[in-house]
Amino acid sequence: MIAQILAVAIFLVMFGLIVSEKIERHIVSMGCGVLMLVFVFGICMHSMPAVLETLNIGGILKPSFWYLAGASEEASSGINWATIIFIAGMMVMVEGMGRAGFFRWLCLYIAKMVKYKAIPIFITFMMMSFVLAMFIDSITVILFLAAVTVELAQLLGFSPVPVIISEIFCANLGGSATMCGDPPNIIIGTSLGYTFGDFVKNTGLIALISLVFVILYFYFCFHKELKQTHGDGEISYPQPESAISNEKDFIISCVIFACAVVMLVTHAQTGLTVATIGLAIGLVTLITAGRDAIVLLKKVDYKTLLFFIGLFIVVGGLEQTGILKVIADFIARVSGDNAMLMIAIVLWISAVASAFVDNIPFAATMIPIIKTLSQTAGVDLSILSWTLAIGTDIGGSGTPIGASANVVGISVASKSGHLIGWGKYCKYAAPATVLVVLISMLCIYARYF
Repeated sequence: MIAQILAVAIFLVMFGLIVSEKIERHIVSMGCGVLMLVFVFGICMHSMPAVLETLNIGGILKPSFWYLAGASEEASSGINWATIIFIAGMMVMVEGMGRAGFFRWLCLYIAKMVKYKAIPIFITFMMMSFVLAMFIDSITVILFLAAVTVELAQLLGFSPVPVIISEIFCANLGGSATMCGDPPNIIIGTSLGYTFGDFVKNTGLIALISLVFVILYFYFCFHKELKQTHGDGEISYPQPESAISNEKDFIISCVIFACAVVMLVTHAQTGLTVATIGLAIGLVTLITAGRDAIVLLKKVDYKTLLFFIGLFIVVGGLEQTGILKVIADFIARVSGDNAMLMIAIVLWISAVASAFVDNIPFAATMIPIIKTLSQTAGVDLSILSWTLAIGTDIGGSGTPIGASANVVGISVASKSGHLIGWGKYCKYAAPATVLVVLISMLCIYARYF
């Protein structure tokens, strides 16, 4: 009992400090992780097996961690090293692509294709945000997309605010479509043994249906604001070629990105795990970068990786002490034998919570809970997994602090003198979030029940 109380206290302190943002979140999670190992596992439980299982170092040494010969990945508790390695490798690849000018080139190329018209730019940039976020971290997508949006808005004489809000929402929506699109999906996929294809066929289909409604929704909200004040006269438009700093590096980064996509799409057939793919992509990027490899390594967001490690330890403490089973049993009692009610509870709780707190720790906490729910209530684990993924990914779009991409996009707009406050953002993004969650719930009911 003491171990359970202490584990919950550490978890609540961690969540509170993360939300307050007074201390950097990687320091918070690592500090709380150490407290969990020392006080809960060591002093209260006297359990070295719990420590070893949570640290999960032995999992990396198993052949199945790197290659699966036709079998499903074995789910394990504790630190999810596959997630850590995959995200680190993709970070290196994205830094290489950014250094070569890939993202700015793509934005300018599409703007040129639609002849630098505000409404077509608005629609195509939403679609581009959705597609890029399926494979690349949404923070990176919004960082480059918002910067180019501001540049084009100044040139063509329209407000960038509606476009940036829409891009943020579509990036979060696109991230829900694939296993590698959003960190919660990576955690869910690697923890429960789902493939890239599994996500595309389930959350991907829901996200694609939702995208149609989202584009229509934002068009009716913003089309009057996007009238150009100039842009039909003699204006020197930025050419896509100007974004390419080094043609050789640009071609190499495009090839590496294409290989990453192919490896992810086919990893169920090849047997390569996401850890292997992430490590391979990262190493190839560093090797081809030559002398700039050190520069790329320095730009990797190590704070986020440390945040993940500490988070997994804290959630592992909740699992080892049985707290997560208690929560799962409570949800099961509330929903009874009604699987549809259970789906609704998981979906809406995930969405609402992710609108205000980081969806990464929430998703990591919920995975053992839905596993227990599946075992005790007899609900298919895959259905609960897709529900959790959609809820956490989409819910973060509802407020300016719900996802990191939101914070980045609003920051880029603010630096150019276009302030996006809570009122402005929530006025348009919150109804869109509710709309997508409702569509997702109906899609889940229609397909699985």
